[in-house]
Amino acid sequence: MRNTIPTALIAIMAVLLVALNLPQRPTLYLIGDSTVKNSTDKGDGGMWGWGHFMDAYFDTTRIHIENHAIGGRSSRTFLSEGRWEKIRTVLKPGDFVMMQFGHNDAGPINDTLRARGTIKGIGDETQEIDNLITKKHEVVHSYGWYIRKYVTDTKAKGATPIVLSLVPRNQWKDSKVIRGTDDYGKWAAEVAKTESGGKNGAYFIDLNELVARKYDVVGDSTLLQATYFVKDHTHTNAAGAKVNAGSVIEGLKQLKTCPLNKYVKE
Repeated sequence: MRNTIPTALIAIMAVLLVALNLPQRPTLYLIGDSTVKNSTDKGDGGMWGWGHFMDAYFDTTRIHIENHAIGGRSSRTFLSEGRWEKIRTVLKPGDFVMMQFGHNDAGPINDTLRARGTIKGIGDETQEIDNLITKKHEVVHSYGWYIRKYVTDTKAKGATPIVLSLVPRNQWKDSKVIRGTDDYGKWAAEVAKTESGGKNGAYFIDLNELVARKYDVVGDSTLLQATYFVKDHTHTNAAGAKVNAGSVIEGLKQLKTCPLNKYVKE
């Protein structure tokens, strides 16, 4: 009996040591605005973001999903509020970051309401402001600059960045949903293209176009509003969010070399 207890303890310690050395599950981080995660992510007001429904498409015994998107944020304020830094510090090789911004980037650069806008385009120009909300001096960059930062930070950690163009609003022209091909959708694609070199380069999903095609089929703004949206032309109900989530996976599967695909359920 004297030898039994030490032997058992040694065995337990050995198991623990092995467990500690087991590879961790990779994490898929979602960052974005309310179209990705709305409010408390509990369907407040009937509104849902597409990120809520992503678990259904992945084998979560092999990959962990964290939805860090938050309503009202632009590519700029998600960074300036320190939200990205909390993710960046824990990113590890093998992780993934899906990013979708643009809906709030067109707002004012400096005002007393939100001060969340970014400079249009993907250039390196800047605008210095004394932020009327935070009361701090701030250097504001272009939309593309912020997306590039998320991409380069992700790659620096050995993780894989996936840039998504923003989901379309319920806005129509010539019997079709208005695309983002002249602004944020275009700029997201351009950043992904320029940052795509090397292993674990930036992948791009044209979510704007994939979703717009499905919205077009519904027929018109009134029907689309009743089918997939709530009170406004931006925020989706559960059905709309599921369409958007499914479109993310559709776009992901088109990226044949993206390693995230191996975690998608058959």
